Amino acid sequence: YTQLLYLPSKAPFDLFERDSRHGVKLYVKRVFIMDDAENLIPNYLRFVKGVIDSSDLPLNISREILQESKDVEVIRKGCVSRILGLLEGMASENVDKYLGFWKEFGRVLKEGIGEDFGNQERISKLLRFATTKTEGEKQSVSFSEYVDRMKDGQDKIYFVTADTFNSAASSPHLEIFGEKDIEVLLLYDRVDEWVVSNLPEFDGKKLVSISKGELDLGEIAEDEKSEREKETENFKELVGRIKEKLNEKVTEVRVTFRLKDSPACLVAEENGMSINLERMLKAAGQNVPSSKPILEINPYHPIVKRLQSSTDEQSLTDWSKILFDQAVLAEGGTPDDPAQFVKLLNSMMIKLTGDEKKV
Repeated sequence: YTQLLYLPSKAPFDLFERDSRHGVKLYVKRVFIMDDAENLIPNYLRFVKGVIDSSDLPLNISREILQESKDVEVIRKGCVSRILGLLEGMASENVDKYLGFWKEFGRVLKEGIGEDFGNQERISKLLRFATTKTEGEKQSVSFSEYVDRMKDGQDKIYFVTADTFNSAASSPHLEIFGEKDIEVLLLYDRVDEWVVSNLPEFDGKKLVSISKGELDLGEIAEDEKSEREKETENFKELVGRIKEKLNEKVTEVRVTFRLKDSPACLVAEENGMSINLERMLKAAGQNVPSSKPILEINPYHPIVKRLQSSTDEQSLTDWSKILFDQAVLAEGGTPDDPAQFVKLLNSMMIKLTGDEKKV
């Protein structure tokens, strides 16, 4: 077979439309057979245009026969290898040109992580991301570059997912990583949840969400372990009281050391669905099993310290609800009852203002 393939400079308007047809033109012995021969190119490479001419396929071939033909499998495999080779060469020899390609077609190429396990390693090296060390939302950092910049003692690739770049870049989960100068991948494309669920590691380094499970910085924070254990014990009673107030909304309340400026944050179970993915699926009309997050509180924040010494149960109830709803907002979500949240927040602000006047 003969192949003539090329990469367009701009993405077509229907690249993400489900009903639109993509693929290359198929010829058999220089006789035109069909447009959009989808079986010759996998879906994650649907942006590729071109012509394939085969001398072994029959002239009366149909789309049904294409699905079962061994010759088509050989052609498909050869095309994929050739395209990935072209992208690898562009990524290493002409970085600016590759980043231009990535801006147009990067989200489509990411789909290959879950669709083409045979080429998953090659595709993963072609991925580009925004990180906490890059300016703006430009996706320009590869996994290899991230690994090369990892700190001494770091053995994981950290990432955070969100529905927008600003939500990812301002996530409260990043606070400890900024203090420790640890780079974090900012994943804000919808397909990124699909990518990280199908790519558990890269180059032997495990991919870890900073918004799931307990924080583990390994050797980087080993010297702070005793202090953390002490603070956890000191706030044990407050944690229990807040858990009692929010029993219907959270599975657990615990002290955290991932926060520096924020009073609280929400965390998903380590092996559970991320909060961002759950919100995306619900927005798409999917039936998602309801799950309750974990609320983590910052023992060094003034609000939390004040709650520890408070004996007013109603005040503790109100502040617990405010902390939870604030954590929901910080995750890019919406409180169950926004009007009630605003009313409660205004009420607490009036009380604080009244206290200040008395002083």
